[in-house]
Amino acid sequence: QVQLVESGGGSVQAGGSLRLSCEASGRTLSRYMIGWFRQAPGKEREFVAATSWGGNGPYYSDPVKGRFTISRDNAKRTVYLEMNTLKPEDTAVYYCAGGVVSLRVNIPRMYDSWGQGTQVTVSS
Repeated sequence: QVQLVESGGGSVQAGGSLRLSCEASGRTLSRYMIGWFRQAPGKEREFVAATSWGGNGPYYSDPVKGRFTISRDNAKRTVYLEMNTLKPEDTAVYYCAGGVVSLRVNIPRMYDSWGQGTQVTVSS
């Protein structure tokens, strides 16, 4: 089983930036996919971005394309989500998720490991 720990959330004004980190421990494979999802109050969990240790991807949802960048440091077993030009609608709890996923990377149930989540709040 892979353990995932997120960090880096916080509060920022609209237009600002944050970087989230997701550190993985446990056995993973090159095709292991790390995805970022977010969930706002009263809304379903939605896909943000994904990449694999072996370099598949990156994949982005339309609302974040051009503003967010997902990257990885294989040596540190860490995936980052750089979030720029943040908007109030980006406010949510952000989760990283892991799994052997090759298709439908935007579907939460395709992932079998989840972090505890980190809050991102963007004020206008």
